[in-house]
Amino acid sequence: MKILKRYKTILMITGTILFISCAHEDQPTESQLDFSQSTKTELDKWIDTGFLDPYNIKVYYEWNQNLVDNTRYLFPPTIEKVKPALEIVKTIWIDSYTTIGGANFVKKIAPREFVLVGGVNLNTTGTRTLGLAEGGQRVTLFQVDYLNKNSRPDVTEFIHTIQHEYVHILNQTKPFDEQAWSKLTPSGYTTSWYVEEIEDSRELGFITSYARLNIYEDFAETASTILTSSKAEYAAILASITDPAGKASIQKKEAIVVQYYKDAFNMDFYALRDEAQKNTDAVLKK
Repeated sequence: MKILKRYKTILMITGTILFISCAHEDQPTESQLDFSQSTKTELDKWIDTGFLDPYNIKVYYEWNQNLVDNTRYLFPPTIEKVKPALEIVKTIWIDSYTTIGGANFVKKIAPREFVLVGGVNLNTTGTRTLGLAEGGQRVTLFQVDYLNKNSRPDVTEFIHTIQHEYVHILNQTKPFDEQAWSKLTPSGYTTSWYVEEIEDSRELGFITSYARLNIYEDFAETASTILTSSKAEYAAILASITDPAGKASIQKKEAIVVQYYKDAFNMDFYALRDEAQKNTDAVLKK
């Protein structure tokens, strides 16, 4: 009986050794995961120096299907277009806020990721999505391949997108006076803003037609339009409005924006506008 028990024990031990041995033989001798880091290009090093190291902003320009809407026909930017686009972002947006808001302003409040897309992001309504801000942490910029750095209209449209999305991020940090804003033009908001002419929207007290979507887009559009216009250009916008009530509404919204920047961030909004315009001129001269 003891011999039988000992024999069963030996069989069990042997079987265990065989199982462990087989399991060990099935395992790959080397890791199948690639942990090697790709060699950084000169562009990557330039991005690190200008964005990642000083501001902790990661820039994605190579294709990553997890960062874009795969139901849209989108593609990564041409390599040659990446640096010019980022120079616009750095000079007009970051440098302007840094000069007026302080050296640490963008370091403290900024999206931590920029995603660059070469193609146009078309919507079913026939409109284009120029940029997206997601949770205050990521900003996606489209149409990079079509950006002409020497064209003022192109640069203005591109930086308008960044300024607009950044205003949303600032609002998430410190809200503006939503109650006061909502009383100014309550009947003019519409989900069909894209069929409205900009001239008609201004007569109703909206700086752009997109501003008519809701009060949050209205605030962002008002601030970003002023920031991307010179003092003279903005005065021309106001002068083009024939309805006194419409002009007055836009000016009241402007006053709320100016006060918001002062109260929330102790920043002179008009000084920020002038700095952005100066830096826009500098970009166009390069």
